[in-house]
This record gives sequence, structure tokens and C-alpha cells, in this order.
Amino acid sequence: MTAVRQDAWSSEDDLILAEVTLRHIREGSTQLAAFEEVGEKIGRTAAACGFRWNSCVRKKYEEAISLAKTQRQKRSYYKKQPTNSGIQVAGLGLSEAEAGYYKMEGASEETLSIDAVIRFLKQWKGSLQENGRQLKMLEKELREKEEELNNLRRVNERLSREVSEVQTDYRVVNDDYKALIQIMDRARRLAFLNEEDEELKSRFKMDANGNLERIE
Repeated sequence: MTAVRQDAWSSEDDLILAEVTLRHIREGSTQLAAFEEVGEKIGRTAAACGFRWNSCVRKKYEEAISLAKTQRQKRSYYKKQPTNSGIQVAGLGLSEAEAGYYKMEGASEETLSIDAVIRFLKQWKGSLQENGRQLKMLEKELREKEEELNNLRRVNERLSREVSEVQTDYRVVNDDYKALIQIMDRARRLAFLNEEDEELKSRFKMDANGNLERIE
């Protein structure tokens, strides 16, 4: 029985899920069968694998899914063509499905070989061109992401400098504020002492002998 795991999905789990699911798509199988296979490999339920695929992993492999579906259609097309076991086309050793695709009714083996080679090479060229276009798209997307990352890094550096400057200004202002408070406090104490001196002067007077006498 497949164990139910509660831990988070790792990048390796996601990669296994993507590889197996894409393979099933290419081979014309169902995603449910893919989820069951993945579940057995990583110890999760098929339902958990399906939820993970649809909620998170699938959107990362949209182009790969499209390519897998195209390959599945080609496989399906080859299977529907008449086969001719053992045909060797110009030494290429094509499969029965490919040989059936290239076979022309009434053509000699020599003519079949030439036509098969031409069609095979054209198809191969088309596949390479399609893969090349997809590769260029991925490279363009990668360059855009790198440029976006560089822009974000520059913004982050600028904001870091601004934060550092604000922190420095804050420390200066704070120090000035503390110094001002100390000055005001000293001024208040000095004013209080001056008031006491004046009050003492008003309460006492010096007699002819140089003694202070209290004024009532």
C-alpha cells in the first residue's frame, strides 16, 4: 500500500512528477496512470500527485507539455499507417510504423528508399527547426529574466543606499536632539539658580558690621 506523506514536496519530487507525466503524455497514456506511477516512486498518493501537478508543476512545463502532445500525435499517426515488417530504407533501419509511413504502393524498393530518405530527412529537419524555435524562445525568455533580475538588483542597491543615508540622518538628528535637550535642561537649572540667588538677596541685607540680617 502506498504511504501517505505529510512532508513538503522537494524539487526532486517535482522533477520526477514532471518527467513521468510528460512521458505518459508522449506515449498516449493517461495522467492518472502517470500519477499512480509517481506515487509508487516517491511514496505519495495518486491524488496528491495530481493535485501537485495541476496546482504547481504543470504551469512550469507548458511548452514541454505542448511538445509532448505533438510527439503523441505523430506516434498515433505512425501507428495508423500500414506496416511492412523488415523494410530497410537506405540502411536507416526504420521501425515498422515509419516504414509503413514511407511505403508507396507499386513503388520499387529502390524508389521507396529514395523517397523514404527524402521524407525522413524533411521530417527530421522540421523537428530540428521546431526544437530550434522553442530553444530560441527559451533563450529569449531567459535573457528577459536575467535583465529583469539585474534591474531588481540595481533597484535593491539604490534602496539600500537610501536606507543607509536615512539611518545616518536619523542618528545625526537624534544626537542633535539629545544635545538640545541637555542644553535646555542646563538653561532651566541655571535660571532656577538665578531665581534662588535673587530670592536670597531680597530676604537678607548686610548691616554696618558686615553681617547678614534677615528681612521679615
